[in-house]
Amino acid sequence: MSGDCGVTSPSTLQAQVRRVGFYLLVTGILLLVYWLLRRELRHYDLADVISHVAAIPFSTLFLAVLLTAASYLCLTAYDWLALRYVGKSIRYPRVAMTSFIAYALNHNLSVAALTGTAIRYRFYSPRGLTNAQLAMVVAFCGLSTSLGLATLAGVSLLVAPPRILGLLGARESVSIALGVALLALPAAYLAWAAFGSEPLRIRRFTMRRPALPLAAAQILVAVADLTLAATVLWVLLPHGAHISLIAFTSLFAVAVVAGIVSNVPGGLGVFESVLIFGLRELPADALLGSLLVYRAIYYLLPLGLAAVLFVSHEVHGQRARIGSVSSRASFYLAPIAPQVGAVLAFMSGVVLLVSGATPAIDARLHTLRGLLPAPLLELSHLIGSMAGLALLVLAHGLLRRVSTAYHVTVWLLLAGIVASVTKGLDFEEASFLAVVLAILWFGRAAFYRASSLANEQFSRGWVFSVLGVVAVSILIAWLNHQEQFASTSWWSFSHVGDTSRVLRTTVLVAAASLVLFVAYLLRPARNLLLATCGPDLARIERAASAANDTLFNAVRTGDKHVLYHEQADAFIMYQVRGRSWIALGDPVGAAGPCRDLTRQFRALVDRAGGWTVFYQVAAEQLPLYVDLGLTLVKLGEEARVPLASFSLDGSARADLRQSHRRAMRDGATFEIVPREAVSPLLATLRRISDTWLAHKAVAEKAFSVGAFSEQYIQQFPLALVRVEGHPVAFANLWSTANRHELSIDLMRFGADAPKGAMDFLFTELMLWGRANGYGYFNLGMAPLAGLEPHALAPPWHRMGSFVFRHGEHFYNFEGLKRYKEKFLPAWSPRYIALPGRLILPRVLLDVSRLISGGLKGLVSK
Repeated sequence: MSGDCGVTSPSTLQAQVRRVGFYLLVTGILLLVYWLLRRELRHYDLADVISHVAAIPFSTLFLAVLLTAASYLCLTAYDWLALRYVGKSIRYPRVAMTSFIAYALNHNLSVAALTGTAIRYRFYSPRGLTNAQLAMVVAFCGLSTSLGLATLAGVSLLVAPPRILGLLGARESVSIALGVALLALPAAYLAWAAFGSEPLRIRRFTMRRPALPLAAAQILVAVADLTLAATVLWVLLPHGAHISLIAFTSLFAVAVVAGIVSNVPGGLGVFESVLIFGLRELPADALLGSLLVYRAIYYLLPLGLAAVLFVSHEVHGQRARIGSVSSRASFYLAPIAPQVGAVLAFMSGVVLLVSGATPAIDARLHTLRGLLPAPLLELSHLIGSMAGLALLVLAHGLLRRVSTAYHVTVWLLLAGIVASVTKGLDFEEASFLAVVLAILWFGRAAFYRASSLANEQFSRGWVFSVLGVVAVSILIAWLNHQEQFASTSWWSFSHVGDTSRVLRTTVLVAAASLVLFVAYLLRPARNLLLATCGPDLARIERAASAANDTLFNAVRTGDKHVLYHEQADAFIMYQVRGRSWIALGDPVGAAGPCRDLTRQFRALVDRAGGWTVFYQVAAEQLPLYVDLGLTLVKLGEEARVPLASFSLDGSARADLRQSHRRAMRDGATFEIVPREAVSPLLATLRRISDTWLAHKAVAEKAFSVGAFSEQYIQQFPLALVRVEGHPVAFANLWSTANRHELSIDLMRFGADAPKGAMDFLFTELMLWGRANGYGYFNLGMAPLAGLEPHALAPPWHRMGSFVFRHGEHFYNFEGLKRYKEKFLPAWSPRYIALPGRLILPRVLLDVSRLISGGLKGLVSK
């Protein structure tokens, strides 16, 4: 371009003319090829070509695939030799992948290009190759192909000239001369490699002399590759092709050269035209069928594999960015994945069963008839329906977050996608299953339960839902095929035997459903109360080794059932009253097993037709119960005194200090009695306990508090208050193994205890706990404390707040909280988790009956 606008230089004009001329030439070649092929094939129908494709034996197809793999293996040697030539060493797996992708793309997109410059740049440049070295690798690979073609074509012209002469219309002497000329090219190359000293210069391209062994290997590898490529097509030739491999290789080489010279992408049409004209003794439709299969095996199959390899490589390279997107999707999907995944998996099962019961679309079946054998069609139909039945069952496991259910569902969805396509080209059905699969994959973090599917307990509703779907699919099959069922043979296997396929599949699905239902009815009855009044103390100690809450010690009272995790040290203590299955506190153990155990407990209760209740649970575990579909209701607030800052100093604890000094003036002393030394004190402790019960006019409590018994009291250390050496008050100690928390359960004092004896006991016990490294002292829960009275609060909060403020005649709620507040505790909420708010009064009544047979039991601790 000159300095004047709009003026084109002669060189630019010539380049534009050459470009236009090139496009016109390619277009002309394509039009010529189209005219020639149409003239040769005008007497044949597409169905004839497809029938010849279907007639090729499987063993022949398998051999062609193996020869294709060998050919592409030779192609990887091109790059390996080229890298040796430029002095670079890269691991062979990397070289093989790069070469395979490059040649698979070039064979399909542009044979004339011979090499994949962009692909090699993408894979080799991170390994330190410069642009000049990459250009040399590309040139070396292109030269290898050219030398191989020259060698193969030259030998072919000398060995099998008659067929080539007939194709070219030339005399034998011309063929021999041309063959010798072609063989002179690799001979000259080898001579230059052996004796030359100057580099090879072609225009602006300069190539240094390779070592003779490298040059010889270059030619041998290229000849082997092209011979294998020719052999792939030779074995696919139709029956009756009486042509030797050597003669065919010569024709194949001419066809490849013609495709390269034409500049048509992949030599498409040009390559086929040369072979059709060179093999006129074969029917054109049969030969075209072989060529189509050759294109599929040697071109399209490697292209698909190359695409998968390339995408996998790029995804791996961008894994950090993709992982961020995946994590974000999982963050939003994981919380709802069990519920949504269960519904979608159930719907997928319905879709597959209904699809298996309805006729396939005739046009699609006709297409499949020419592509798939009848046995594969039959198998796909059966797999789709059986996968549908399995998905109906597995949806229950997804709802329960079972890891095995998730993995099996993923594989069944994949099988369903493949079966949907291969049984009737049901792309709509396959797309729906693919969407379900994607949702489950992004929400896979939610399926963490390492439970066996055989241990999952199915409700009656779920079982009859599955049977109902199966029954509907059978009815649909009957309505669609009722006229043909009577006259259809069970063993009629064909592409058009849609009714017999539906009949066989329907009977098998019905039989499988019947087997599952009978297995459900005959399953061994499980003992719902898995462990009764006999806790495994060693296992409980292991499960509670990291517990931060002392409430787990209530399991030692012996009045509760214990549900243990099947494989880990974790447990739930519970009792049954009416329809309420009431678990005391949170599950005890590691987080993962505890999650599994809560779901197992919920399944156990559902099977028994009861209500799942978790009583007195902490705020930290609320998501666990929400995931179970339970409703959370606040019971009150728990007082915990931080022992690190506890002391009797300061005006805030003046009352405690005075009460403590008064008890000491009255002769009170404090001591901790180890549990091994409790036995000699049992008679005295029994007398103090009986006196306290008579004075309070109350009976022993249960469930959330302990009752005095010699067996129970000997399991814990005692906090003991003496006056003049005689025990007057005691409390048994609950503690955690990690010393996070300390609390008491039974708290009794006799008639001769000094005034303020319990304040003295609490104060001394907290000072002892601080000195022994405990973190908190748990004073227990203040019932109904912290419930909001405002108009927007839930009805339970408003009612509870009213009772808290005005229920003095029934129980001194406010007085209890004031008493605990003088120890300056930190307050934390405690909840009850239950199936719904409407049953709260009934559940609270069941809890009160467990504790003491009346409503006062709720506030006894």
